[in-house]
Amino acid sequence: MDTPILFWILFNAFVLLMLALDLGVFHRKAHEVSVKEALTWTFVWIFLAMVFNTIIFYWRGQQQALEFFTGYLVEKALSTDNIFVFIMIFSYFQIPSKYQHKVLFWGILGALIMRVIFIFAGIALIEKFHFTIYIFGALLIYTGYKMFYHTNATIEPDKNPLIRVFKKIMPVTPHLQEDNFFVKLDGKRFATPLFLVLILIETTDLIFAVDSIPAILAITQDQFIVYTSNVFAIMGLRSLYFALAGVVHRFWLLSYGLAVVLVFVGIKMLLIDVYKIPIEWSLVFIATTIAVSILLSLRIRKP
Repeated sequence: MDTPILFWILFNAFVLLMLALDLGVFHRKAHEVSVKEALTWTFVWIFLAMVFNTIIFYWRGQQQALEFFTGYLVEKALSTDNIFVFIMIFSYFQIPSKYQHKVLFWGILGALIMRVIFIFAGIALIEKFHFTIYIFGALLIYTGYKMFYHTNATIEPDKNPLIRVFKKIMPVTPHLQEDNFFVKLDGKRFATPLFLVLILIETTDLIFAVDSIPAILAITQDQFIVYTSNVFAIMGLRSLYFALAGVVHRFWLLSYGLAVVLVFVGIKMLLIDVYKIPIEWSLVFIATTIAVSILLSLRIRKP
């Protein structure tokens, strides 16, 4: 279904307004984000997503509303894996909590731009070369398999090719310079470790986008639904990080649940020309799998 350009403009204007309020009003000064503040913003973004879902329901009907909600749920669940990596990156560089919000703000802004490129490129590929849907499906199954048998990830910045290239182009200060990404010392411009963290955050999201975008394309190929569900999931990621950073390690079985979800949507993609799994079944399976993995994580102690 084609979406009038006006709706694209209005939605993006809303996103820009929220970003401006976030950095320019609510987080103008660097401060440590409390759990209460993080939970408040997490619920705000979930509420806004559900309000938008209701608009989709009355505007486009039940099918598109279910597609939006399922896509949002998948992207929200997959984003928790980003949180695990964010924690490791911030811990490795010993970034104080009060500076983390700024890094995540610019990191997620970059993520939004990358997701737009991935979404439109992915949909264009499927429309022009239908067989690519099978490649995406196989990729998701392989990713799910790897995630199920994953080993503990480690952060090795010096092995990151972007970090290595950047250090050859610009010198980096040995220590943080408050919340600055760049500073001038003795007339020479330096990057700070905080900017290296931003590079790693962007690299991480690029890698996750390779998995998450095909996952939502298995649910719907409506550009507006794919884009808006992604944006709402990503925009709430910062607050979700600060809300869960201290307890996310308890959800140790969630990655296994996400692996099952990725395999399921991969199979859904591979079967699309043989049997199209109803969106209602997909929603029930995905929601149940995620809920069960979270509940079992809380009831079963990690060995």
